[in-house]
Amino acid sequence: MKVSSMLEKSVRLAAREGQTLTADAQDAAALSVHGLTVSYGEKPAVFSVDGTFPAGEMIAIVGPNGAGKSTLLKAVLGIVKPLSGRVSVFGTPLSKARHRLAYVPQRASVDWDFPTRVIDVVMMGLYRDLGLLRLVRSHHREKALRALDRVGMADFADRQIGQLSGGQQQRVFLARSLAQDADLYLLDEPFSGVDAATERAIVDVLKQLRGEQRTVVCVHHDLSTVDDYFDRVLLINVRKIAEGSVGSVFTEQNLQATYGGRLATAQMDKLRASSG
Repeated sequence: MKVSSMLEKSVRLAAREGQTLTADAQDAAALSVHGLTVSYGEKPAVFSVDGTFPAGEMIAIVGPNGAGKSTLLKAVLGIVKPLSGRVSVFGTPLSKARHRLAYVPQRASVDWDFPTRVIDVVMMGLYRDLGLLRLVRSHHREKALRALDRVGMADFADRQIGQLSGGQQQRVFLARSLAQDADLYLLDEPFSGVDAATERAIVDVLKQLRGEQRTVVCVHHDLSTVDDYFDRVLLINVRKIAEGSVGSVFTEQNLQATYGGRLATAQMDKLRASSG
């Protein structure tokens, strides 16, 4: 077994058992952030956050509105520039590993009035394969159609993106990321504003990716589904509150610390019922 494969296996085992990871194991993770701080003014949006995201896992980033969840994801991607900190992707700097990442932004941040077809949106994920001249060949279209079929949207390939429902649009953006054939998928609120059928379809695809030993990191807001969907969770409210397997970290005490007592009694009762 290659050394890198042995390290990735040790990361997964340690993460599941709640162990502290060595520096080498952290750097072998799919994604590792160290001391990440981001500010949009005098007040930091993310302050000195550390996090380790093992390969082959589904991980949720959870916290209240304004906690810095999306900012953390954008800093990882280099969309926003951190004041300090380091990002490592499969043990290498982000600049050397961008080809291994795929990103699904929040649906609300996209201009859906832009006149383009569904198939064209998905082929945007193939920009590295298209080359400088952006010549689309038959195998590019076939790859995009396979990605659309995987999310149940192949029949909509020639439809204008603005004509789709919110759930359908989200599936198309997931298909665009699938076309990239990445090792690490970063999704910002993928279930926000979608219907139940779309949520189930997206979860099924993400679990398939995990079964292929891909890594999935989601900014997530629905506390009641964390236990069903994810293996691991990072709780954040500007600072990191807790990190680890869902079973060890997703506790009432940590959630109250994360949300500052803002969790309603009804929410906690629902969480207790789902965990029971």
